[in-house]
Order: sequence, then C-alpha cells, then structure tokens
Amino acid sequence: MRPSNIILTILFCSLLACTSNREPSPPISAPTLEKGEAFFNNNNDSAFYYFNIVTTTATDSLEIAMAYTYMGIIQAHEGDHYGGQESLLKSLTYLDEHKKNDQECLGSNYHELGNICLNLKNYEAAIDYYHKALKYITQPNVEAIALNSIALTYQKKGDYAEAIDLYKSLLDKSKDDKKEYARVLSNYAKTKWLKDSAYPAGPELQHALQIRRDSNDIRGLNASYAHLSDYYTSSLPDSALYYALKRYEIAREMKSPDNEVEALSKLITLSPTNLLKPYFIRYQHLTDSIQTAKNAAKNQFALIRYEAAKSKADNLQLQKDNVQKKTQLLAQWFLLALTILFFITAGIILILRYRRRRQQIEFASRQAIQEHQLKTSQKVHDVVANGLYRIMTDLEYKPAVDKEELIDKIEVLYERSRDISYETPATSEIPFHTKIDDLLESFGSEHIKVLIIGNSPLLWSRINTQVQHEVEHILQELMINMKKHSLADAVMIKFESQNNQVQILYTDNGIGISPQVKYGNGLQNTGNRIKRIDGQYIFEHPAKGLKIHISFPIAQSS
Repeated sequence: MRPSNIILTILFCSLLACTSNREPSPPISAPTLEKGEAFFNNNNDSAFYYFNIVTTTATDSLEIAMAYTYMGIIQAHEGDHYGGQESLLKSLTYLDEHKKNDQECLGSNYHELGNICLNLKNYEAAIDYYHKALKYITQPNVEAIALNSIALTYQKKGDYAEAIDLYKSLLDKSKDDKKEYARVLSNYAKTKWLKDSAYPAGPELQHALQIRRDSNDIRGLNASYAHLSDYYTSSLPDSALYYALKRYEIAREMKSPDNEVEALSKLITLSPTNLLKPYFIRYQHLTDSIQTAKNAAKNQFALIRYEAAKSKADNLQLQKDNVQKKTQLLAQWFLLALTILFFITAGIILILRYRRRRQQIEFASRQAIQEHQLKTSQKVHDVVANGLYRIMTDLEYKPAVDKEELIDKIEVLYERSRDISYETPATSEIPFHTKIDDLLESFGSEHIKVLIIGNSPLLWSRINTQVQHEVEHILQELMINMKKHSLADAVMIKFESQNNQVQILYTDNGIGISPQVKYGNGLQNTGNRIKRIDGQYIFEHPAKGLKIHISFPIAQSS
C-alpha cells in the first residue's frame, strides 16, 4: 500500500520536515499521527484507518493536514485518484502559506496533486501544481524531482522542446548524483528520440543503464529497460524483446504488479506467437487482480471514513443528550427547591397569621406540586422516547459490505437524517420547481457556474409526485457525478415540454465520459430511475464535455 520511491522522497523530505518544525505537544491517549506513520512505514493496511482517526480527533491543524496528505497518497497509490485528490485538497484547507511550518507540507501536497493530474492525463493542471510545489521546496534533491516531474509532463503532453530544455538544465545540476544523473539522462534521450525518430538515443540510454547497474538501482533499471525496449522496437526487434524480458525479470524482483503488467504488455507485442500464451495468461491474471484490489481498496477507504464520521456524530449526539439530561435534571431540582422554599416560607407566614387556613393551603400546595411533577414527567418521557427512536433508526440502517446495498442504505440514512434534523412546516409545501432550483444551484460555486433554463411551475403542474421524486434524484445523481468526476466549470440544465413529453438536456464542459467506460453504480441507478418513469436517455460524447438527453411522458399529478 506504499507509493513509489519518488513519492516517498517527496513525502519524507517534506512531511518529516514538517514534523521536526512543530512545537512539541503533550501526549494524548487517542491514536496519533506518529502511530499512523509507523503503520505506513511498515506497509500496514491500518495506516489509513489511524490517519483518518487523526483527522477527526486532532486539534493541531498541521497534524490534521499531514494526516489528510498521507491518506491522499495512499488512496492515489491504490488507484483511487479522485479520492486521493479530495483528501489532498482537504489537507490544503488546514495549511497557511504564510506559516513557515506549513510550507513544506504545502510543497508535498501540490507535488502529489500534480502526480494525480498526470495519471489522469490532465497535463495543464499537473504542470500548474508542480510549479506551485516549487514555491515551497527548499531542498535541492526534492527540487530536482519536482523539475523532473514537470519535464515528464511536458513529454507526455507532446511538448518535447519544453521537456528537452528542462532535462538539459537538470543534466548540468545532477552530475554529482549518479542515480539522479542516470534518470535525467535516460529521460532526456528518450524525449529526444520521441521528438525525432532518427535521433541515435542508444548510446545515452546504454550509458544510463550502465550507471544504474553499477549502483544497483533496481527501479532505475526497470525504467532503463523500458526505454531501451521502446527504442529498439522498430529498428532491432530482437534487442527490444531482450530488454523487455530484462524488464519483466526486474518487475518480478521488485514485486510490482503494475510494472509487471507493463512488461507483459510489451512482451506480448514483441514475442513469437508460440511463446505468447503464458505471457497472456499471466497478464490477464494480473490485470484482474490489480483491478479487484483497487476496487476493494476504494470500498475500504469509503467504509473507514463513513464509520469514523458516524462514530463521531454518534458521540457528539450522546454528549449532547447527556448535557441536556443533566441540565434538565438540575433545572427540575432547582425549580423544585424554589417551589418548596416558597411554600415553606408561605406556610410559616400563613401559620402565624392564618392558623385556621393552614390545612387548606398545604393541601392546595401538594396538589399544585403533583400536577407540576406530572407535566414534567410527561415532557421527560417525550424527550427520552425521541432519543431512543433516533438510536433505533441508526441501528436499523447499519451498512453491510455489499457495495450497492451500502450506497442505498447511506442514501436512506441521509434522507431520514434530514427529516430528523428539522421539523417540516405542516401548513405549506415547497413548490417542486423551487426544490429543483435549490438542488441544482447548490452545486454551483465560484468555480462552477450552473445555468437553469425552463424550470417553471407550469412544466411540473401535470407531473405526479412519484415522478417528481424520481426526477429529483436523477438530477441529484447527475450533479454529484459532475462535481466528483467531470472537472467541469460550467453546467447547463434545460427543461421543456414537447409532444406530451418532458425533455431535460444536461450539458457540461468537463472531461466527459468515454463511450467505452462501464458506468458505475451511480449512473446505473440513474438509468433505472429513468426506466421506472417510462423515460429514455441518450449520452452524447462531444469533443469536450458531456451531453445527456432525458425524456419521459407527462402524467397528470396525483
């Protein structure tokens, strides 16, 4: 569950620097950041669990930020790039660029965000994050890694001239560090060859390989063999196959499934037909295992964060209930004491002045106290009953391991918690078009513009409440998917009525969805909702962004 050496270098040079700069804090009994780091260093799956606890229990903003940073790196390494991005951005909210102690952590966060954007092929964003990281990096070796990341991004983007210029400057700076020099030289030669297929990159690639052999740089050898295999594929296929086999051996030695898959892919391309079968079988097994592990990790991360949030909410509610009960008890005793004192005083005065009426006054006093106690008892019963009902509701919707069932239960729990948290007005209902406006606009921000067209009361006046309910959840799922995955900054939702049908057009300018992508549970559930209202939907895949056409028949409101 650990990231690559490059990430670890950034992480330990930056995050450990943050740790050394912090003021010593008194020991606490709760799991600490140091405990999470110990699990992380030992490649223990419990690391994410303890870092998540730190985010909900720590009071030091820097500790919380560092915990979120670790969580983001773990999530990204396990393939949950969007989850890792969310954790890293959360970490940034706890850091202040003007605080010197926070600056190392800012550099680490921005560099890892750059890595995630590079993996997602969002090259412009990756370069922007890497440049932000450079503002806070002070160590020369870490700066070289960040600059190499920028050069690699330019190479992936196809800006070979920019990459070559940057690699040239890095070659001069890294002459005293053999491993770094070999890495830059190999990347430089490959980029020159990518720019000009006639460029003789072989000698430079071989020189970098020899340096890595001499220094026993296993990960460096893996990269060199990959570069050499790519370089000789067209000109010397036998040499390309030789280096692909060497890379496969190194990947097996590293116990790196991702690198092994890449090596197998190259072997399948280059090997004779009679040798393909064992490579293909191993490739298929590894890809299935990697995908299964990534899906399991995503589910595990979601469950850990959900359980931690639920536990915190339950504890806060329990504390609140206890405080309320103590306050009510003290108030009752105080009121009772005042009442008794009042009646004793009144009784003494009345005894002195009205001896004959003493019995009547005492009887009336006792009766008043009994009535007051009865009313108070009824109020306490109502409060306790309501508290027990909340606890029973939480227990009833405890999530299971099954993913689809978990999603459904969380949605039910969310809707019921909204009903519990406030009292719905009994005398009026919010018009449906207003609810839709509020729902869609809630996803807008200074970075995301939401445009709503045609959402009028007349449009929904002929739609029954059940269909309205389904439409509300369809739109909510589309907007959540946009917020999490699309990277859009402009969204338009258009409503209109044609030929006794309601037409909804959703458009955004994000990264879109590939036609070959297998839709997740969210979009599958959305499709099922549309079918339940006898509707139809069409996904369009323009050059940029996404368009979704939804239509369903108009039914009289019930």
